[in-house]
Amino acid sequence: MSISLVQKYNVPGPRYTSYPTVPYWDESTFSSSKWETSFIKSFEESNASEGISLYIHLPFCESLCTFCGCHKRITKRHEVEHPYIEAVLKEWRLYCEIFPKKPIIKEIHLGGGTPTFFSPENLEHLIEGILNESIIANEHEFSFEGHPNNTSRAHLQKLFDLGFRRVSFGVQDYDEKVQTAIHRIQPFHNVAKVTFWAREIGYTSISHDLVFGLPFQTLDNVIDTIDKTNSLSPDRLAFYSYAHVPWIKGNGQRGFKDEDVPKDDAKRTLYEEGKDLLAKKGYFEIGMDHFALKNDSMYTSFQEGNLHRNFMGYTASKTQLMIGLGVSSISDSWYAFAQNEKEIEAYYDRLEQNELPVFRGHVLTDEDLIIRKHILNLMCQFETTWIEDDFYKQVISTEIINRMEELKKDGLIEIGNDKLRVTDKGKPFVRNICMAFDLRLKRNAPKTQLFSMTV
Repeated sequence: MSISLVQKYNVPGPRYTSYPTVPYWDESTFSSSKWETSFIKSFEESNASEGISLYIHLPFCESLCTFCGCHKRITKRHEVEHPYIEAVLKEWRLYCEIFPKKPIIKEIHLGGGTPTFFSPENLEHLIEGILNESIIANEHEFSFEGHPNNTSRAHLQKLFDLGFRRVSFGVQDYDEKVQTAIHRIQPFHNVAKVTFWAREIGYTSISHDLVFGLPFQTLDNVIDTIDKTNSLSPDRLAFYSYAHVPWIKGNGQRGFKDEDVPKDDAKRTLYEEGKDLLAKKGYFEIGMDHFALKNDSMYTSFQEGNLHRNFMGYTASKTQLMIGLGVSSISDSWYAFAQNEKEIEAYYDRLEQNELPVFRGHVLTDEDLIIRKHILNLMCQFETTWIEDDFYKQVISTEIINRMEELKKDGLIEIGNDKLRVTDKGKPFVRNICMAFDLRLKRNAPKTQLFSMTV
C-alpha cells in the first residue's frame, strides 16, 4: 500500500455501524412516543416475513481491559447477576406489551461487558424468559461473546441447548507485553481449550476477535498471533483496528502512553501482513476488518449480497427491527434509533416506573434513509447504485460526487453513470469513502476530535 495514501487518508472518521452516527443524532426531534410509533411500524412491516433481532447488553466484567471502548461495570460481586437479568426481562415484557402480536425472534446476540461473567443458570433464566414471550424463527441465529478465561464447558453446553450455534471469543493479541499493557492476560491454551470445547459440542460458527494497533504491538506479535489463530481454524474472525479514543473513555484507555501505540504506516502494515497470512489459510475478506472461511454463513451472505451491518457489527442476515435490551443498548427500527440509559442505576429507575429506559435517539429523515442505504451498501458490498431522481440531481450529483474526485484520482473508487465501486486498492479506505456520503458530517464538521483514525 502506498505510504502517501495512508498518510493522506488517515483522518478521524466513523466506523458506520449506523447512519447518522451517534454524535449527529438530532435529539431535539426525538421522543419516547416517536420511538414507540417507529418500532411498531417496523414490527408490523417485518415481523411476519423476517422476524426481529435482539441485542442484549450484559455489562459486568471482573477486570478492566484498557483497550475496551464498551459500556461496562467492573465488579467481582456476582450477586449483581440476578437483579440485572430480572430488569432486562422486565424491559422485554414492556416491549412485548406494546408489540401488536407475539414477536418472531430471528437473532439474539449477547454482548458486553462479559456475558460469561453470568452463570450458565442465570443465562438460561434470561434466554428462557425471552423465548417464553416469543416465537423462534425457523432460520434463527443465536450468538454470544465469550471470554476465554471464564467461559466454561457448562456455559457452552447450556447455551447450545438453548439454540446458540455461534460463539465469538475475544483474543486481541497473544504477546505478554501487549496483554499486560491492555490488562488482558490470556494464555493461548485458554483460547484453544474453549475453541475445542465449542467444536466438540457442535457450534457451527466459532469466531475469534483480534485487534491490530495495540500498544507495544509489533509485526512479530501480529504474525505470532495470526499463526496461533490459524492453528485453531476459527470459522470466521474479526481483525479490528484498535480505536484509541482516550478523550472519550478517560482512564480506561490511559494504561499506556500515546507514543506506545503504533500509528499510520506502521499500524497499517500490521493489518496488511496479517491479512496476507489469513488469505494463505483460506480466509476471505468480508466487509471491513472481517474474514471468513468458505464454510461460514458470513462468506455465503457476502457472496449473495445479503450481508448486513448494524450496532452488533456485521451479521449474515438482515432484520429491519433490532431491539437493544439492557443498559446502554441501542435499538434500530430502520426509521429511528434509540439508546437506553447508560448508567445501571438510571436504567433500573426507569424500569421501576414501568417505562422503556430510552434516554436519547434519532428519527431518520428522508435524506438520512437514502444516505444510510448507500453507506450500508459500501460497508457490506463495496459498491452502491443510484437512480437519476430529484435527490440525485440535488444532492448526489452536487454534494457527494464532487467530493469523490480525489478518491477516484487515487484509484480507490470507480464511478459509472449510476454506480460506484470500491476497488481492491480502496478497500482499506472504505470508511473514508463512506465519509464522502456523510452529509451530516460534511455540513457540521466537528471542532474537536470525535472519532478514531480511519486507517
